[in-house]
Amino acid sequence: MTEPPPDAASDTPAERYVLRQRLTMVVNRYEVMRADENGRELGLLCFAEQKRMATKEQVTFFTDAAKQHPLFGFRARRRLDLGATYDVTDSHGQPIGWFKKHFTASLVSSTWTLGLPDGREFVGRERNTKVAVARRLWEVVPVVGDIPGPFLFHFDFVSADGQLALSSTKRAGIRDVYRVALPALEDGRPIDWRVGLAMAVALDALQSR
Repeated sequence: MTEPPPDAASDTPAERYVLRQRLTMVVNRYEVMRADENGRELGLLCFAEQKRMATKEQVTFFTDAAKQHPLFGFRARRRLDLGATYDVTDSHGQPIGWFKKHFTASLVSSTWTLGLPDGREFVGRERNTKVAVARRLWEVVPVVGDIPGPFLFHFDFVSADGQLALSSTKRAGIRDVYRVALPALEDGRPIDWRVGLAMAVALDALQSR
């Protein structure tokens, strides 16, 4: 598993990040910031871009705006599949994780599975079921469903024995901003930060899939 990014304190109970969406005419861009335990931003770590109207969903993370050095990314295994599995790969195209949305379960409350190469899996669900149901109703109402809803997305990913591996909390505001935490697991380490941030971006970029 990759070492935490520079400046991530090893003695804190969780690695923390701020994920900020920036909309442009051609792509969706996400900026990933390091954060301290109080949520203060410590600087840009990387950014991601999602091409719109692609036949295969793909998001690539870069070290800088010049996009000369891809860090990692994720891509759907199949085209336009509501239940697609997405592979997370490093800068050399080697798999470092995967995730999948469960279409049927997500009709009520969005549900995902996040997997690691060592076989560990974590199930992620919206934290508040009532909010999830209200959001679904908003989306199916004619006209209203085309207007961005007032509901916030909060997700928690836990293992079968209840260990929290990832949480993503959307901050109230006009722009989409998320606080992402990767707590240490029973082995004393969090999941690979690249896999965690790929999942966090997917929760926003693929939420309507």
